[in-house]
Amino acid sequence: LRMLQVKLIVTGDDFGYCPRRNQGIVDCFLAGAISNVSLLVNGSAAADAAKLARRHNIPIGLHANLSEGSPVCEVLKTNSSLLNQDGFFHGKMGFRTALSKGLLNMSEVKQELKAQVELFHELTGHLPPHMDGHQHVHVLPEVRHVFAEVLEEYGIKYTRVPIEPGLHNCDWIPPSLMDFYLGVEEDSFNTVDVFTKHGIRWPDIYIGLSTMGRNMSVSSVRSAIDSAVLQLRARAPPSSTGTIELMVHPGYPSVPPVGGCGEGPDDFSQSWERLHELQTLIQPELQSYYKSRNIQLCSFKDL
Repeated sequence: LRMLQVKLIVTGDDFGYCPRRNQGIVDCFLAGAISNVSLLVNGSAAADAAKLARRHNIPIGLHANLSEGSPVCEVLKTNSSLLNQDGFFHGKMGFRTALSKGLLNMSEVKQELKAQVELFHELTGHLPPHMDGHQHVHVLPEVRHVFAEVLEEYGIKYTRVPIEPGLHNCDWIPPSLMDFYLGVEEDSFNTVDVFTKHGIRWPDIYIGLSTMGRNMSVSSVRSAIDSAVLQLRARAPPSSTGTIELMVHPGYPSVPPVGGCGEGPDDFSQSWERLHELQTLIQPELQSYYKSRNIQLCSFKDL
């Protein structure tokens, strides 16, 4: 009986955020610990990141950003509903608040997303094979429709739908963060039909919320993947292929004022948790675990 073939995409998010983040992500890729990266085109080290990806042949997609830093679309940099009174994006929670109050102009959202795709193309020489949202903005109400339209217009096939199996059982996640995650999950459920209607695809299973930062360990990654594989086996005929995306944020911690997307680096990027992820992902025991489970690391263009 042929075993289920499992393809695992390990995506390093926030490539381009700062030089130290870039270096950590590249080190991870060269160690065989990640197989794919997601570029913030408004990141302060985005051009450098694109060069590194080309030099090391790193599969790269777009991490669309509407919540942190500055827009890349010239027209929206001075006067737009996407900006707060300081002239920057509204922030992770601020964006959600502004959206729920009906303050965001969806044609400006579309304009900015298209500008980010164009800039990605300019920096890398190709369109992104996959495109997702920084801080999961792409699954939010209204935004999801515009996001899907942009992907369809550019022929970008793949995205991320952050519905993580077993998330509800992760009792180590603090309640405030869990509330945010459950909101992301609910938004994701409501996005499935929209993305499907536009012919957009995504891996069978997503992991990454339960294993972020301090919660990442060899055993937390292994058990998340093990439960994902069980789900795939339950769903799929034995000789088929199942795909999993593991979202990670490795890097050497940012040192202000260098980094960020126009406002300097945030706390998460300056914390020891970046380095902790990097050090966990490159553990040889994780690599041998993949081998023992017949798990093949790949990128979106290998699907």
